[in-house]
Amino acid sequence: MIKICTTALTVCLLGALPMAASAESSGIGPQLGDREFSISGTGSSDRKFDSGTFGVTGDLGWYLQDGLVAGIRQSVNYASIAGENIKDDFWNGSTRGYLNYQFLQNRARPFVGASLGGIYGDGVHNSSFAGLETGLKYYVADKTYVLARVEYQFFFSSTSDASDAFQDDGAWAYTVGLGYNF
Repeated sequence: MIKICTTALTVCLLGALPMAASAESSGIGPQLGDREFSISGTGSSDRKFDSGTFGVTGDLGWYLQDGLVAGIRQSVNYASIAGENIKDDFWNGSTRGYLNYQFLQNRARPFVGASLGGIYGDGVHNSSFAGLETGLKYYVADKTYVLARVEYQFFFSSTSDASDAFQDDGAWAYTVGLGYNF
């Protein structure tokens, strides 16, 4: 009888080990080596809804260390502007690499980072930019998050323009979206 109870107890404990290991490793958010993908949108309009802009941004990143993610970000923007001597709509885009550090290991994860890339298209001067960014990822599920980010981008056309760009030329970019770690 003792032999049967010991065998049954051993089988139960060994059967529970995979579930315990799975429960321990299935935390909220990314693990080292995971990737992330997010899609975000931006938009604005004048008060009469005659002119407006809309943009979509996609991010693909890789977790290099706990909390440290490097990736590439692509944005496409459309502007419909009504006014004197303006007859066309404008399309532009930007491509940039980024490096962000996330704080905390909770559902809410604030982050800071930097980016470097280029902007091109209609209605913009094709140029390079460097930027600083901050934001928040809030995990609504173990691997799915809501994203809010703000970036300040300093524009420059050559390396000699870069030092002036930090003082003169720049723009804010605001983003809200959804992301997934895989």
